[in-house]
Amino acid sequence: MKAISFAIAALMATPAIAQPPKLIVAISVDQFSADLFSEYRQYYTGGLKTLTQGVVFPSGYQSHAATETCPGHSTILTGSHPSKTGIIANNWIDLKAARTDKRIYCAEDETVPGSTADDYTVSPVHLKMPTLGDRLKAAVPQSRVVSVAGKDRAAIMMGGHHSDEMWWWASRGYVSFAGRKPPAIVASVNARIDALLSKPEAPAPLPAICQTRVAAIAVGDGKTVGGPLATREPGDTRAFRTSPDFDQATLDIAGGLIESMKLGRGPATDVISIGLSATDYVGHSFGTEGPESCAQVLSMDKALGVFLTKLSASRVPFIVVLTADHGGHDLPERNRIHALPQAVRVDPDLAPKAIDAAVAEKLGIEGFTIVGDAPFGDFYVSKGVADADKPKVIATAKTTLLANPEVAAVFTAEDFAGHKPNPLPVTAWSLLDRAAASHDDARSGDLLVLLKPYVTPIINGAVGYVATHGSPWDYDRRVPILFWSPGMRGFEQPNPVETVDILPTLASLIGLPMTAPEIDGRCLDLDAGAGSNCGK
Repeated sequence: MKAISFAIAALMATPAIAQPPKLIVAISVDQFSADLFSEYRQYYTGGLKTLTQGVVFPSGYQSHAATETCPGHSTILTGSHPSKTGIIANNWIDLKAARTDKRIYCAEDETVPGSTADDYTVSPVHLKMPTLGDRLKAAVPQSRVVSVAGKDRAAIMMGGHHSDEMWWWASRGYVSFAGRKPPAIVASVNARIDALLSKPEAPAPLPAICQTRVAAIAVGDGKTVGGPLATREPGDTRAFRTSPDFDQATLDIAGGLIESMKLGRGPATDVISIGLSATDYVGHSFGTEGPESCAQVLSMDKALGVFLTKLSASRVPFIVVLTADHGGHDLPERNRIHALPQAVRVDPDLAPKAIDAAVAEKLGIEGFTIVGDAPFGDFYVSKGVADADKPKVIATAKTTLLANPEVAAVFTAEDFAGHKPNPLPVTAWSLLDRAAASHDDARSGDLLVLLKPYVTPIINGAVGYVATHGSPWDYDRRVPILFWSPGMRGFEQPNPVETVDILPTLASLIGLPMTAPEIDGRCLDLDAGAGSNCGK
């Protein structure tokens, strides 16, 4: 009996992670909701299965209301909500901007001459908080920071301001900041992509479980999704982004940089962030519940398996964290088939131009009154509105918006004034709490419009994307958070946690001090036993 007691005591005293990691690998899977993670969990055989053997938080949250790519990625390695990172959306309006185009892209520097929100210079200038890599390099200059992603905004928001290498997909290959010469692995992957795009590419055979999801769904005039997978035509980069080749290319570059730079083998801890973007492009283009999404998730699982196997073979002490920038839900046409009659496409009357026209007519004001980027999110009072008329414009716009049955809430700056963060778990947060976590006084609109559940803010599904995200509802907020290191003693914790908790958790493992006023997150205990990694 004493021997058993001693064995149990020894086990409880053994830390979850044998030694501090020399390499931190942070992976974000764009639009990988907790629902999508759970839906295929029983079928994982590769990297996702490996990660589920570690510490699993199936109810992680992007706590804020602005569940888009840029805000979500800004939380993962800063430990801060978008209200502190300043990344309130993928795009916002700055009526004081010097250029004619007032729409600002989250990862651009709009002061560069000739730039627009569509033709921009990539920059981290808008990110107000330091990332883990930024903090680590400030404390230990020998640390190296690398970021690779399928989207520039994912690379920027996780890599931060002081990366040693940062590469993202653009047009037909992976690029970086001006003047950076592609390392051999980037040049090699780009050459491989050129070869792939030079000829047609037949889709891989569907796994059996995915074949059960084949059912053509009509979306708009003449467009269908959910049928048999199509061959990719030569030069079709849009189709490339929805193929397994896209995430594979990102992982190959990340793995190549780990090897060539000898990450994790230097005198200090190194950080590499990896943004896998194909799942998001598939979700937007085909929805989340068809064969396309099924095939994507399972192919990503296999690619991650190969990546983690190679990483483990390096024998470098490392830890991996995988999460997502936001979730997502299916296209409304298929949602209605699956017993969600409230799933609709947004009313065109909620477009900013329509609200502008309605407000101007009601008030008898000539010219623009309201501007915005989408039929939800931030609406701004036009610069041409007289100061005396601004309160009337805001009040009239709010009344007009709330009269629409698809609108759940409209908040103004007054609603956010003096708002205190809710100390309760994120599952108990009100809509105002969620919206406040995305609100920045300098960048947010005069009104914030939140749509009701399952209202898809795409007016015409026949052109471009058929499904999206961006709502304050849990299907867009809830994401998995998985920590894994070879030999880690795994467990699963179903209680709600947040993506802002990732930074303080990783910092605790490497002894990097974090002070509470600077960040919104808290350290997560990765040890089911007595030896906590937090509070050291």
